[in-house]
Amino acid sequence: QVQVVESGGGLVQTGGSLRLSCAASGSIFSIMGWYRQAPGKQRELVARITSDGSTNYADSVKGRFTISRDNAKNTVYLQMDSLIPEDTAVYYCNVVTLRSSRSHWGQGTQVTVSS
Repeated sequence: QVQVVESGGGLVQTGGSLRLSCAASGSIFSIMGWYRQAPGKQRELVARITSDGSTNYADSVKGRFTISRDNAKNTVYLQMDSLIPEDTAVYYCNVVTLRSSRSHWGQGTQVTVSS
């Protein structure tokens, strides 16, 4: 059974930093990533990383956010720097299993950036 557990959200001022972590278990994962959903908006991709380290980012976070993963720990991280109020959202971890390409979501963690 796949489990996905996020941590690291919180409240920060504009210009501050936060680091999100997501620990997954129960399978091997080809893709691990982060999505976010702000109030009244659709869920959107923030960043994702493959098992060989290839990454892609939303244009809105390029140069400010960095995604990384530890394959031995099945953990993905999102370092968020230079945060702005527009980054305020619930951030969800998403993992895709290698064998069946099934997608699994975490419960979400709130990130709030105050102006």
